[in-house]
Amino acid sequence: MPVLIVGAGPTGLVLALWLTKAGVPVRIVDKNATPALESRALAIAARTLEYYDQLGIAARVIAAGAPFHGANVWNERGRAAHVSFGDIGGGISPYPFALVYPQNEHERLLVDELERAGTRIERSVECIGLAQGARGVDVTLRHADGTLESVEPDYVAACDGAHSPIRTELGIGFEGGTYERLFYVADIAGSGGAINGEVNVGLGSNDFIAAFPMKEAGHARLVGTVEPTSTLGHEPTWDDVDRATLALLDLKVDRVAWFASYRVHHRVAAAFRDRRVFLLGDAAHVHSPLGGQGMNTGIADAVDLGWRLADVIHERSHERVLASYETERIAFARRLVETTDRAFAVIASPEDGARTARAILPRLAAFASRLRPIRRQLFRAISQTAVNYRMSAISTGEFLSVHGGDRLPWLAADDLDGPGDNYAPLAARRWHLQAYAPVTPDVRAFCDGHGVPVHEFRLRRGTRTPLSPAAIYLVRPDGYLGLVAERNAVDRLEEYWRPLL
Repeated sequence: MPVLIVGAGPTGLVLALWLTKAGVPVRIVDKNATPALESRALAIAARTLEYYDQLGIAARVIAAGAPFHGANVWNERGRAAHVSFGDIGGGISPYPFALVYPQNEHERLLVDELERAGTRIERSVECIGLAQGARGVDVTLRHADGTLESVEPDYVAACDGAHSPIRTELGIGFEGGTYERLFYVADIAGSGGAINGEVNVGLGSNDFIAAFPMKEAGHARLVGTVEPTSTLGHEPTWDDVDRATLALLDLKVDRVAWFASYRVHHRVAAAFRDRRVFLLGDAAHVHSPLGGQGMNTGIADAVDLGWRLADVIHERSHERVLASYETERIAFARRLVETTDRAFAVIASPEDGARTARAILPRLAAFASRLRPIRRQLFRAISQTAVNYRMSAISTGEFLSVHGGDRLPWLAADDLDGPGDNYAPLAARRWHLQAYAPVTPDVRAFCDGHGVPVHEFRLRRGTRTPLSPAAIYLVRPDGYLGLVAERNAVDRLEEYWRPLL
């Protein structure tokens, strides 16, 4: 068996789906008898929808979720700023919006897609030990009836959560800390200014609150903080939510359908790989939910590792290509944890400096919302379309402003002469070369000889893009650029490709 995936949350499910659709046999096990009923993660970023388009499920996910095209910032005086995603995301991604889709419903859809593809989750199956050998991993699984099973996959993907037993057994550190205050989530039915189909963030003198639109009209998911149990003297309830913070959003709550509180950590594993075992998702990194980045980051881990495992197992790439998984993903995780930690300190801290910052932030947001470059940078950050792997060992070259390791800049069908956009070839989830003028005979011969499809596009007059007819772009299976070079640089192609084989 090539790959054993431990953990059937969104990260494990997307990895299993990517590998299954790539023709790689997998087993995916989860120690829980049923999927999680509670739902913390909500937002699906544009970059995740781009990955889902590669898997052929983006349209189904969008239909099931609630797209939101804007965000608002509120303070004691009312709505202080509004940002329209449709404006700021236009031309950056085929999905210039974000999607609210509760994690439990999201997981059910992924499970259904995985089963349609031919792979079933084995539940009530726990990984209780592993030992690595030269050619595989000896894993001991325990089933619900106590039966022990020994398996030897080539690789193990640990998607087993923040308390990952696999990470612990490998002795990989998980440094960081835990926020003192608790986060809460609440599904409510109500009315008022914040029930408007957009994301609404209230910044008060004492705290913050965020309201996310749900698919059902008149409903929202609230996220905020409450005092810990040690301070309250009891487990938090809806009655412990600060009413002054609720009032920021001009929100009238008629009914609370669900309420839960939980501790949040900010930690990154010291390593994302130990030989044939890989850490992904919460097993590798946990952080504040501010910005809705956590689940999307785990899914990006799954895609980054999934294409590498598929290439190595199908002998399209040398095993050394696996090494840059950790380089790419650990760097982003560290930046994300640092960023969300600073943001949480500003938005939720009771310190005087944070109170002052919360008073100023709505005015800054109002100013920034009028500046298109800042709005577009905000979209790139929240959508994860700005993530790049320029530091990676398999990223090289540049032409104008485009570098190896960048996400392939998207061009809509209207920007090109011919059918479809330049993301259409990504559906094959294979290496390919893109050019915006006819490639040279030498480049064509190289690609034909190495089984690399060539996709030639022609830019329409007036199209604004950093992509150039004078360059060639070698695109990885996940839509990132491996090599950027001048259009006749067949020697650069040969030099780049040799270490991959």
